[in-house]
Amino acid sequence: MVKPLTFKGDKKPKKRKRTEAESAPDGVGPSGLAVARPTEDTGDDDSWVSAEAVADAVGPVMLVLPTEPPTCLACDANGKVFTDPIENIIDANPASAEPHDVRQVWVANKIYGTENFRFKGRHGKYLACDKYGILSATSEAIAPPETWNVIATADTPGTFQLQTLHETFLTTAESKKPNGPPDVRGDATEISFESTLRIRMQARFKPRLKASKELKEKAKVSRKELEEAVGRRLDEDEVQKLKKARREGDYHERLLDLKSKNKHDKYG
Repeated sequence: MVKPLTFKGDKKPKKRKRTEAESAPDGVGPSGLAVARPTEDTGDDDSWVSAEAVADAVGPVMLVLPTEPPTCLACDANGKVFTDPIENIIDANPASAEPHDVRQVWVANKIYGTENFRFKGRHGKYLACDKYGILSATSEAIAPPETWNVIATADTPGTFQLQTLHETFLTTAESKKPNGPPDVRGDATEISFESTLRIRMQARFKPRLKASKELKEKAKVSRKELEEAVGRRLDEDEVQKLKKARREGDYHERLLDLKSKNKHDKYG
């Protein structure tokens, strides 16, 4: 079942057979919350973690910008893209940032058949940059302006660059308005501190954590189930070997070995 994006302090909804989120368009759930549509249940871990590799950029993400005080990339109903102050953050550390508003959340996905990415905003429109470096989120279709490269920053692990197909970078700058929020554009020609951002994401979508969870799930099998599969009582060592085999993918081979042992014991 598709799970809507949740924030700290939200009450857990009661379970029901079918929710509004299941019939909502990709990226939008009930009450306007952002959702992602994984192919299978990825668990209930709604905590936010930092992306460490380009491959981590999947599902709901928050693009944390290198500004002081910390801000993130957001968009409104009219497709305006802007910097928004981050409220859920510990000691101004960008590695602890979490969204408090669905406008701060983008759903990241690779574009099929390419190494490029797309970022869908709250209203189902994609983050775009025109040839002048102006950002917007007004299109429901993917074209070159809505296509991005995510590049890991070579000398700063855990940070990234968002590059357009014009080979320019998303970057921040001081506001031209007195006491205004930082500006954000897509026309930087070189990598710099101002173009270096962090990607925060929900833990359940992180490939490494997801794989670890799947391994634990595969190992969840009772002694009774294993003994029924083998056809006899098992000692502790045999149980652990079968559980390990389930995690590593050679369960059926180990099962056949034990069944073969049964026959030898019977006729030997």
